[in-house]
Amino acid sequence: MLSEWQIKSRAHACARTQAPFSEGHAIYTLLFRDDSGFRREDISEEAWHSCQESVQPFSFWKSFYENPPPPPPEPLPKESVETHLRQLIQEDQPEKTNARYILALMLERKKTLKQVDVRGTGAERILIYEHAKTGEVFLILDPKLRLDQLDAVQTEVYAFLSPPDQTLQPEQ
Repeated sequence: MLSEWQIKSRAHACARTQAPFSEGHAIYTLLFRDDSGFRREDISEEAWHSCQESVQPFSFWKSFYENPPPPPPEPLPKESVETHLRQLIQEDQPEKTNARYILALMLERKKTLKQVDVRGTGAERILIYEHAKTGEVFLILDPKLRLDQLDAVQTEVYAFLSPPDQTLQPEQ
């Protein structure tokens, strides 16, 4: 039966009164065990005082409600990265080969682009990507970057992706 228990997150409203919880207020979590397994109820302190004599939970505890944190902003919006990649491909400047490669990798990680083929060997290896939504094909020259070059290229990419008044730091 324990193997059937799914981790349940704290509720944001009282299970008994449906009143939303407020930041810092005491709440009680009641864990009940019945024929179908375990059931969790999060209730306000007032609801606990009115029902504590009549309920027999398997376990219970008091805690203090914390609002869920807002989702972290995406370090770089996919659209921005994609727009810059398209621009660099169109400009076709050889000195931007490394940047095009890193941007394509970032979009692959976000599942916007998927690598469908690799052509060539030796000095010129071309990575062929397909856009997941539009089906567009992107041809990216593999610059065969070494690990000791990645920091400099990543800094270069973040510099031109960052708004002028903000400096983004690469993810570690």
